[in-house]
Amino acid sequence: MSRLQIVFALYPGVTHLDFTGPHQVLVRTPDADVVVASAGGQDIEAEGLTFTRLADLAAIERCDVLCIPGGFGTTAAMLDEPFMAQIRRLGAGAKYLTSVCTGSLILGAAGFLQGRRAACHWAARPLLAPFGAIVSEARVERDGNVITGGGVTAGIDFAFVLLEELAGRDFAEASQLGLEYAPAPPFNSGRPELARPEILEQVVARMSAFTDQRLDAANTAAGRLEPA
Repeated sequence: MSRLQIVFALYPGVTHLDFTGPHQVLVRTPDADVVVASAGGQDIEAEGLTFTRLADLAAIERCDVLCIPGGFGTTAAMLDEPFMAQIRRLGAGAKYLTSVCTGSLILGAAGFLQGRRAACHWAARPLLAPFGAIVSEARVERDGNVITGGGVTAGIDFAFVLLEELAGRDFAEASQLGLEYAPAPPFNSGRPELARPEILEQVVARMSAFTDQRLDAANTAAGRLEPA
């Protein structure tokens, strides 16, 4: 039996926890190879950390699981045709199409979310609409073979959901125990409906200009999709 192939596709401006969190969980998957790749195998800088010795996306023949992390770089990645061509190619043959945070926008730009429920970072949920996706507010959403996580830290929850799918409930629970994943945040402000109004206002104001820019990119990327 061939080994399961799990591929994380990185791009400039990715948020490192979007993939390092799930990677820490999924690297434990039995009989699986976890590959971190980028266009041309280029080094990827992510908020002060540089990830090197990456695989070349174009050299990967196939994968069972394609995972796209999010980040501020999704704006440019959605419009990067050579990168998106590899996402479409690998995704077309993958058993599971997955993402974390704004990585779902890249799945959408590849044409994989039309009529599918998908999660995203709360501030970017409206940007799924141009791709024909059904916006989900869930921390982890599943629609058929599409499994998507919400913003950043939701990627860890997403990874355990996926690990259960790949290796069973007992193995996933044992891995959670081994990693001592028992979140107890010091502040109850991790979602917009929980945060104090003044905190929400600050964050929305900080993100507004970038959200407008990303919406333009989403509309442009959606315009490139071929009719279903």
